[in-house]
Amino acid sequence: MNKMLVTLFTSCLFFQLIQSPVTTPLGLIMLKTTSEELACPREDLSVARKEELRKLLLDQVQTVLGLLTGILESIWDKHSVTAATPPPSPSSGESGGDLLSSLLQSPSAAKLLNQPIPILDTESEYICSLALECLAHLFSWIPLSASITPSLLTTIFHFARFGCDTRARKMSSVNGSSQNSVLGQERGRLGILAMSCINELMSKNCVPMEFEEYLLRMFQQTFYLLQKITKENNAHTVKSRLEELDESYIEKFTDFLRLFVSVHLRRIESYSQFPVVEFLALLFKYTFHQPTHEGYFSCLDIWTLFLDYLTSKIKSRLAGKEAVFNRYEDALVLLLTEVLNRIQFRYNQAQLEELDDETLDDDQQTEWQRYLRQSLEVVAKVMELLPTHAFSTLFPVLQDNLEVYLGLQQFVVTSGTGHRLNITAENDCRRLHCSLRDLSSLLQAVGRLAEYFIGDVFAARFNDALTVVERLVKVTLYGSQIKLYNIETAVPSVLKPDLIDVHAQSLAALQAYSHWLAQFYSEVHRQNPEQFISLVSTALEAITPLISSKVQEKLLLSACHLLVSLATTVRPVFLIRIPAVQKVFNRITDTSAQRLPDKAQVLVCRALSNVLLLPWPNLPESEQQWAVRSTNHASLISALTREYRHLKSSAILPQRKVRLEDTKVIIHQTLSILEDTVESISGESTKSRQICYQSLQESVQVSLALFPAFIHQSDVTDEMLSFFLTLFQGLRVQMGVPFTEQIIQTFLNMFTREQLAESILHEGSTGCRVVEKFLKILQVVVQEPGQVFKPFLPSIISLCMEQVYPIIAERSSPDVKAELFELLFRVLHHNWRYFFKSSVLASVQRGIAEEQMENEAQFSAIMQAFGQSFLQPDIHLFKQNLFYLETLNTKQKLYHKKIFRTTMLFQFVNVLLQVLVHKSHDLLQEEIGIAIYNMASVDFDSFYSAFLTEFLASCDGVDSNQKNVLGRNFKMDRDLPSFTQNVHRLVNDLRYYRLCNDSLPPGTVKL
Repeated sequence: MNKMLVTLFTSCLFFQLIQSPVTTPLGLIMLKTTSEELACPREDLSVARKEELRKLLLDQVQTVLGLLTGILESIWDKHSVTAATPPPSPSSGESGGDLLSSLLQSPSAAKLLNQPIPILDTESEYICSLALECLAHLFSWIPLSASITPSLLTTIFHFARFGCDTRARKMSSVNGSSQNSVLGQERGRLGILAMSCINELMSKNCVPMEFEEYLLRMFQQTFYLLQKITKENNAHTVKSRLEELDESYIEKFTDFLRLFVSVHLRRIESYSQFPVVEFLALLFKYTFHQPTHEGYFSCLDIWTLFLDYLTSKIKSRLAGKEAVFNRYEDALVLLLTEVLNRIQFRYNQAQLEELDDETLDDDQQTEWQRYLRQSLEVVAKVMELLPTHAFSTLFPVLQDNLEVYLGLQQFVVTSGTGHRLNITAENDCRRLHCSLRDLSSLLQAVGRLAEYFIGDVFAARFNDALTVVERLVKVTLYGSQIKLYNIETAVPSVLKPDLIDVHAQSLAALQAYSHWLAQFYSEVHRQNPEQFISLVSTALEAITPLISSKVQEKLLLSACHLLVSLATTVRPVFLIRIPAVQKVFNRITDTSAQRLPDKAQVLVCRALSNVLLLPWPNLPESEQQWAVRSTNHASLISALTREYRHLKSSAILPQRKVRLEDTKVIIHQTLSILEDTVESISGESTKSRQICYQSLQESVQVSLALFPAFIHQSDVTDEMLSFFLTLFQGLRVQMGVPFTEQIIQTFLNMFTREQLAESILHEGSTGCRVVEKFLKILQVVVQEPGQVFKPFLPSIISLCMEQVYPIIAERSSPDVKAELFELLFRVLHHNWRYFFKSSVLASVQRGIAEEQMENEAQFSAIMQAFGQSFLQPDIHLFKQNLFYLETLNTKQKLYHKKIFRTTMLFQFVNVLLQVLVHKSHDLLQEEIGIAIYNMASVDFDSFYSAFLTEFLASCDGVDSNQKNVLGRNFKMDRDLPSFTQNVHRLVNDLRYYRLCNDSLPPGTVKL
């Protein structure tokens, strides 16, 4: 079939078919088929034939594009003549080129744009749709910059106008006949196909020869379509017009605008005659009249691109701030105001109530959360450009809603069961609901802007930030004092969640300003810290009543996160002396008090631990009071681990089922706190880590003693190994060598072949996680510099190769494999001298003396495991292991080592070539090609003289003559691009020959 298509394509017959009116559709269908078949040919062609075909196709591209342009233009012109008799009335929405004409000094273009869209007959519609489909496919592979002319672009844009023509829909709905309905759909489809062509051009960042003319036409047509789509008149609002248009057309048009802004805006903006501000005004109308939420999200993405462009333009100093602000300030303020209005029920209740706030998407957020997040991103980007304007727009709106919330106190009355909100009228409840929802959103907006008050602008924007923080502190305290979260309301299913959410969001917004508070602290700690002390103390008064198991979890966690931020980010020296903090200490260490939910308990313990462990800012080492803090921290950890440490004495006794479950709960609760405590200080100073380990030492020893007793309880083992992994990553220096050795030896003794098999084969994902964490611990061990843990290397390699690897080697499941191969890579990478002793002579006479090889059997076994992994279907493991081999070659010259060069090199090349031939890992073609080159380049002579011949000789499914051709076509190039091209040619042609041979009938004689 390919041969026939090529013959047709390169002969006059093809073009005659298209040019003859009777056979035009047939010619266009064949043209599209040819483009689809030959632009990306299948395997039944050799590389030489593919290259020949591509050249033949490219030689005809200009002729083909000219033909297609001619067809589209002639149909448009033919029908325009008959359609243009009464001129369009100004109210019909067809006008709108006047502004364009005056701004672009192009009356002829504006006149052309003002022509009404022609009414096409069915056959013409069909031919145009075929021509546009051909163009869309051609644009996907031809070199666009050399092929696209302004006239072709204009022609395609003409047909894009069909998508924004509402007359066809009206006609089909009025007349009601199926024929009219189909005609209306077909007209809309022409617009969609034309937009597909345009988007293909835009996505390729096409820069044709007549670029200025191309850019002018592109902007002109974009401006026109936007004007047309957003035109208001007596019969249509913008939104109703958008609702009438085909959803697919709107989607493609929005995609086009996104591409236009991201690709061409920087070019367009540099031409002063282009009305960019007017374009933004049209984009504004288009954005805020979108009929669907998805459409609105997509438009917000376009504004985000535009704001990013302005920000980078100012940062790169391509333009002065003043010039940018003078040009765009009004547009940005308008955008900010409208986006803020759109997130408020006060202005947009109907649309916001449609949003789903329950179902989570792939990003674990509801539709409402996504809507709010994307809106706030736009607000934040405007804030970065216009901080003063943004603040003065947002803060008064926040203030209005805060007044409502703070005024609720006057409506709280005491009832028999507690406190009640005395607002009962349905309308008042609805208005309160809307106000509380808006307050919650605005608090999130204020929190999102916190980053624009710190750093270099701290002093300049200090007063605004202080106003916000003081307000937030007041609101959080108010909520905690009058306990609105526990109050009875007339509509508890609506108002109670609203009140809880506002309280939680006020705490979260205050937490967002913790970096500002830290900078405030560093500025005032030596003089006049009273204002700062007052803010922090009041915030803690708001937090403390909420640290209770009786408080709703959402609110409790917000309070806990704020406490953690004050203890970790702000770190004021006086924190521990504040009565509110001491109250939390007492509550958390009181065994009689009801325990908080797990997440909250961990967060509070992290905050209290950090208060004692983290160095105070702005103070010298001598004033850190480490002795007192160390004693207090030891007491805290002792109280938190009391029950856990008592388990040691009972660990050796057989466990009854009920008691076992209780024990598991104690282990889970304690280890989650201890693991979090270690993790939170792992990057801190040596002193903090020393104190932490001193406090944890007994609990760590208890954990090691308990480990053997729970080796068959994979859920417990999993948690214990998580804890030990965190210890090894954060505190291995503090643990000391003897105890670390004891831990490693205990684990090595416990994880026998039988135990590993039980975990991997019989305990499912939990058992595999246990083994993976054990291997992660060993990864930390083998990376440790120096000689301390080197004695464990033989045992670790033995465990990997003799115990773990045989269990997982033949399993198709990827479980454990990635961690095992990472461990083997770390063994090689960080312990190279365990295998290769580098002598002085070898380093002086590189290439003459070979490095001395040790532990050869273990090295060979590891390499063989890597080789085997390339024969398995898991593409992620393949990619990871190929990267490891390439890294070892880059850092350690792996491929050059004698043992690899003489016994393994061409085995690896052979495996990688076979992978390419079998197309099992096609996504990694490029990486595999580079790896083959790096291996072959170690000894090109042997590759060309011996390996290639042997490889071809071993290939089945091809005859000797074909093998000779394959060998001859593999040029003896030694540069990377040519070599990899030869590899891919060899692979393609080998597959091609096999395909041809397989399709021959049995007994065929091949010449």
